[in-house]
Amino acid sequence: MARQSNSSRVFHRSLKTDFPLVTAADGVYLIDSSGRKYLDGSGGAAVSCLGHGNRRIIDAIGQQLDSMAFAHTSFFSNNPAEKLAEILSDKAPGGAWRTYFVSGGSEANEAAMKMARQIQLEQGNSDCDHFISRRQSYHGATIATMALGDRPQSNRLYKPLLPDNIRRIIPCFEYRLRGKDESLDQFCKRTAEELEQVIEELGPGRAIAFVAETVSGATIGCVPPVPGYFAMIREICDKHKVLMILDEVMCGMGRCGSLFACEQEGVIPDMITLAKGLGGGYQPLGAVMVREELAQVIESGSGAFAHGHTYVGHATACAAGLAVQQVFEQDGLIAQVAKNGEVLAAKLHAAFDDHPHVGDIRGRGLFRGIEIVKDRDSKQPFDGSAALAANIKKQAMQAGLICYPMGGTVDGVNGDHILLAPPFIYSTAHMDELTEKLGIAINKAIDEHLATS
Repeated sequence: MARQSNSSRVFHRSLKTDFPLVTAADGVYLIDSSGRKYLDGSGGAAVSCLGHGNRRIIDAIGQQLDSMAFAHTSFFSNNPAEKLAEILSDKAPGGAWRTYFVSGGSEANEAAMKMARQIQLEQGNSDCDHFISRRQSYHGATIATMALGDRPQSNRLYKPLLPDNIRRIIPCFEYRLRGKDESLDQFCKRTAEELEQVIEELGPGRAIAFVAETVSGATIGCVPPVPGYFAMIREICDKHKVLMILDEVMCGMGRCGSLFACEQEGVIPDMITLAKGLGGGYQPLGAVMVREELAQVIESGSGAFAHGHTYVGHATACAAGLAVQQVFEQDGLIAQVAKNGEVLAAKLHAAFDDHPHVGDIRGRGLFRGIEIVKDRDSKQPFDGSAALAANIKKQAMQAGLICYPMGGTVDGVNGDHILLAPPFIYSTAHMDELTEKLGIAINKAIDEHLATS
């Protein structure tokens, strides 16, 4: 039974939507108050990597609550945070790391921005005052992280409040931005070298950091970089003493078939931001990882990070994150993601390669995107006014599927894609169910639009 929007005291995301009331969850399904089951095809927003109701994680949370739920980190450390930080450091590429735990992705990227600025200052780079990011990106919903990202529709409302010390370069979006006569190497070089051009335009010592999603997430839909892109980015950052921050809030923690998505790029960033799959939806948890030598810059200088939130290093949240890592290890799930990601990709290609309105199927691991187009040959998108993504979401829910459609894929206004990020515990039968229900949703939404246009 849907809630009644005029009687609920909750300030919902949409005040014009009657949301179903979820009352239970089991494995890869969510169940509403009417008993209707929904296959979770996107992990919510790429969050529920282990599905719902995992007893090992629930028990770990309960044990932590029994011993000590929360102690403020200005007074104490706690065992779950210490152990989780050690595991992440051991598994991350490139030597030792330190981890600053927060409550979500926006907090992680905000903290990373502050930490990067402080590191540069304590290294004597007092002129550093700009960040560089990419167009059509997303890094959070705080004022600073909204400015760092680039979602024209959502940013427009807050534009007068957003800081203007952000420069943006083109994303490494091959399907949309690679020229017809441009080789892959030429495209890679062109997109990466735009970073160097912006750094030089700013002038020596002005750029604090370059921030990018290792595999682009919700804004343009699971776009992996072309081979060699981040290696070139790393060289440019090193040349100009610019920190390299990779946002793996959505694409990290096994989602792309390796624990850290950047492992597949063969690069070591200076900082990595995490969330979503870090806590698996069992607790709100995010993190900033920083290379040990950069942490030592602050340690040997001022001695303290000039930033903090009440729930930094929350013991119960870190207990959940620690349990998630243990389940990954015990069940061999990261290797399973890499394997099953190819199975899912094959099923998506088999179902949609010949679809007249599917332009591109892309992604890595269990992180897949489908771009919807009006015309395949020209790649012409549907107009944003069609609200096609919203209708695909609606039709999918009616079919019993949760997926993550988004509009504005091409330019922030026009174009549509569907993001898929199913739990790592999916079976091939679940993949078949996802594919079938997704096809129903896509066809119904497009048919409705074409019938009225």
